[in-house]
Amino acid sequence: MTPSVPRVAVLVPALNERAAIRGVVESALTELPDLILVDDGSSDGTADQVADLPGVTVIRHDTPRGKGEALRAGFRHALAQGFDAVVTMDGDGQHVATDIPRLLAAAALYPGHIVIGARLINREQQPAYRRRANNFADWGISWACGQRVVDTQSGQRYYPRAVMELADSAGEGFVFETDILIEASRRRKARMVSVPIASRYHSEFRRSHFRSLPDFTRIASRVVWRIVRAGFMIGNFRRVRREPALIVDPQPPFLQPQAPPT
Repeated sequence: MTPSVPRVAVLVPALNERAAIRGVVESALTELPDLILVDDGSSDGTADQVADLPGVTVIRHDTPRGKGEALRAGFRHALAQGFDAVVTMDGDGQHVATDIPRLLAAAALYPGHIVIGARLINREQQPAYRRRANNFADWGISWACGQRVVDTQSGQRYYPRAVMELADSAGEGFVFETDILIEASRRRKARMVSVPIASRYHSEFRRSHFRSLPDFTRIASRVVWRIVRAGFMIGNFRRVRREPALIVDPQPPFLQPQAPPT
C-alpha cells in the first residue's frame, strides 16, 4: 500500500507587513497550495494585500495579541481543517519559500519530528549579539528538551499535527516558540531535526518585532524556570552533552545526520 501524502499548509503570522507580505505569500503558494495568514491586528492593511489570492485563508485579530497567539490561532485552524502539519514562515521576507521542500523532505525522513530551518549558512551575516544570544538560548532550551537543538529561535519550522495539538499549553509572545519545543519534547517525546538555511539580515527588512533585551529575558527566564521546576534534569543535561544534534540536508548529495559546525 502506498503511504498517504500528508496535507501540509503554510502558516504565516504577520503584523504590519504590507511591504513584503504579498511576495512572501505568492512564493509560498508555489510550493504548497494552502496558506493560512494570521493578521495579528495590523494597522497597515497587511491582509488586504493577499485577499485576492486563491488558496489563502486569512484570520484577523482586531488588536495585536503577540506572535504566540497568532501561531496558536493558525494551529487551531489547521487542525480543524484536517491538515497533518504546517510550515511556519515569518511575514517580513527573511524566510524563503524555496527552503520549504527541504523541510518537507526532512519531515518525510524523520516522521513526527519538528523540523527547524536552522540559520547555519552565512552565519557571519547575523549580528554578533544576536548570535551569542541564540547560542545561549540553544544551550538552555536543549537542556530543557533533553536533546541538542540547533537554532531554537528560528521561525521557519515544520510542525506535525501531534505538536500543534499542544499549542494551548504553550507560552505567549515570542516565548511560545520556545515553550512548544519543550512541551513537545516532554509530552510527545518529539525529536527535532535541523535543516541548514541561510542567515538573512538585510536592510530591506523592517525592524524586527523581537525586542532583544525584554524578549530574550522572558525566554531565558522561562527556560530557567522550567529547568529548576523539573529538578534541574541532570539526565537531560548529560544527554545533551553526549549526543550530537540531528542536522540533515535532504538535497543531492544527501548528507547523513551530523554534529553542527563549531
